[in-house]
Amino acid sequence: MKNLSRIPVVVIIGLLLAFSSCKKAYESVPLGQQLPEEIAFDPHDSAGIYALRFLLTTYAEALPNNHNRIAGNYLDAASDDAVSSQAGISEVQKIVTGAYTAVTTNADNVWGRYYVAIRDATVFSVKINQVPLAEKLPNGRSARPAYRSEARFLRAFLYFELIKRYGGVPLLGDRIPQLTDDVQLPRNSFDECVKYIVSELDDIKDSLRTQQMINSNTYGRITKGAAMALKARVLLYAASPLFNGGNIDAANPLTGFTNADPNRWKLAADAAKEVMDLNTYQLMPDVTDVFLTQAAPVGPNTESIFWRQNGLGTSVEVNNGPVGYTTAGGNGITSPTQNLVDAFLTNEGKAITDPASKYDPNDPYNNRDPRLKNTIFYNNVLWLNRPVETFNGGLDKPGGTLQQTKTGYYMRKFMSKFETVNGAAVYSTTIHDFVYIRYAEVLLNYAEAMNEFAGPSSGVLDIIRQLRKRAGILPGTDDSYGLANGMTKDDLRKVIHNERRVELAFEEHHFFDVKRWKVAEQVYGQPLMGMDIQRTSSGQISYNPITVLTPAFRSPQMYLYPIPYSEVIKNPQMKQNPQW
Repeated sequence: MKNLSRIPVVVIIGLLLAFSSCKKAYESVPLGQQLPEEIAFDPHDSAGIYALRFLLTTYAEALPNNHNRIAGNYLDAASDDAVSSQAGISEVQKIVTGAYTAVTTNADNVWGRYYVAIRDATVFSVKINQVPLAEKLPNGRSARPAYRSEARFLRAFLYFELIKRYGGVPLLGDRIPQLTDDVQLPRNSFDECVKYIVSELDDIKDSLRTQQMINSNTYGRITKGAAMALKARVLLYAASPLFNGGNIDAANPLTGFTNADPNRWKLAADAAKEVMDLNTYQLMPDVTDVFLTQAAPVGPNTESIFWRQNGLGTSVEVNNGPVGYTTAGGNGITSPTQNLVDAFLTNEGKAITDPASKYDPNDPYNNRDPRLKNTIFYNNVLWLNRPVETFNGGLDKPGGTLQQTKTGYYMRKFMSKFETVNGAAVYSTTIHDFVYIRYAEVLLNYAEAMNEFAGPSSGVLDIIRQLRKRAGILPGTDDSYGLANGMTKDDLRKVIHNERRVELAFEEHHFFDVKRWKVAEQVYGQPLMGMDIQRTSSGQISYNPITVLTPAFRSPQMYLYPIPYSEVIKNPQMKQNPQW
């Protein structure tokens, strides 16, 4: 019998529904499709089966699987961290080169999909009260408020995902527009959106399950810690330069705050500290286990706070693995850049540009931050019982028309361990949940906000040391983990920004970080680099940096996405973002 703790709650409840339902109207609706409201919120459904299926479908609508979600690519391939290995001009390349308009929106345009999910979340939160749900939580309280708060969390999460892309957006509150309604709402200000999201998260947190209440039947449910951690992220973005003092249209309340307030950093720091003070989460000893194991208390993962369950499989490995492992399969779709590789420190915690770092450009991967090996496949690193060969003509860069790395690197992060079957090394089938929020990010959010508000402090430095220690960076004789003495706020800002980049690579942070820090024109003003690796007949290796893509960033236009033209043309009250 299968271990139910390894089966997503969506699957478990879906199976229960399949066997328990007898209504013809229900049976005619396929699993994965939203139920009609008159069926979902049946006042005679004491078990709430139909209503809970409605909520689980809303989960699926609201939470994308971010693994290779942008037309087969990671969103990070639209930043300076990677490029797509696909031939021609990929959809993700159009984002990094600015080849999109309000009419031909980019592949990360989530406007329509997210408003559908927002409506469904509202429908559930409003109508669940008419269902005589008898279920109790482990503390004896009714489960109804927890389920209702889950829907409100999803709505808050979606609104945040919208405002970080578009600025202020229309807030619907608890209104449920019908298909026949002529809905022409103006955009709410960025300030109003932030206040609404934060107030929702504050209001629901105490009615959600705590992490300790989760079991194998409720694994994957949104918890109090998730609401608190999302609040900290929202406030961090609100405090960041793009919205707080660097508004791209200074007097326009849709594109950010019209006043700068350094106290917004304090609010963000306080919110992150509240999560830390729960004493519920802690860093995993091995960061690679964060993405391959279930979260506590069901499993040993103490770091994941909010995630989407994707079940067991090898799709991440097959999509992104090096192309030369024919037995295991590998399409090599993600090519990390030399820009990202260079961001990883030495194993002593020093930048490779530091003259004291002992970095050797002729042996560039030796004595590096162990996170490099856990994030990126580079030439000669051991994988599937043989060294990766990304030199020209090597097994993993054979040339010709086969899709393969464009940079000399492949993505390693998120991939499972491997096993040997009939003498051949193959990928192990494993969990590939996508983690939206983990404790390492909360720590980094706190460190960034506190440094911006008050400058360097022992608490902030300790967080960086914690992360570097977990990564395997050497402490040094002074236990500094490479952190220099006497750093200024500006110095520590650079350290924190870089630490976020390497710790959270490929988790959909860096693409938005360079925008909220308002440094995108500098970042994308540099070419995206790769490494041309040559091996002589005698086995000597030489490394030569090459340009693989020249990005384009139109400032300030591209700091926010355009509101889709279809929305603007049908709604005279919908104002477009600047220069679109």
